[in-house]
Amino acid sequence: MRPKHCLIDKGSSMAYIADMEFEWDETKNEACLRERGFDFAYVLKAFVDPDRLVRKDHRWDYGEDRFQLMGVVEERVFVVIYTVRKRAVRIISARKANSREVTQYENNASES
Repeated sequence: MRPKHCLIDKGSSMAYIADMEFEWDETKNEACLRERGFDFAYVLKAFVDPDRLVRKDHRWDYGEDRFQLMGVVEERVFVVIYTVRKRAVRIISARKANSREVTQYENNASES
């Protein structure tokens, strides 16, 4: 199942949610599917979570602004690292949130 108003371009690593355009490296996407059991298209639903938590990733100098998004997909919290390039949101990585991150997400959601 894809997010509502989401189109996946089967011929490329692109997806669209409403007015947002997404892209990713297909090799990283395939590795995520193989190693974690889901692909980047699956976690796009986290971007439309009304309680999503987004913050700038300051851990390293990546040469570009990177962001960490925590959002729920099918009752599970996921962490998505992304950047914005030109007019597209480029997904860098995605994983299931650890227990500390789940607590952080839940605390943020309860404050909303």
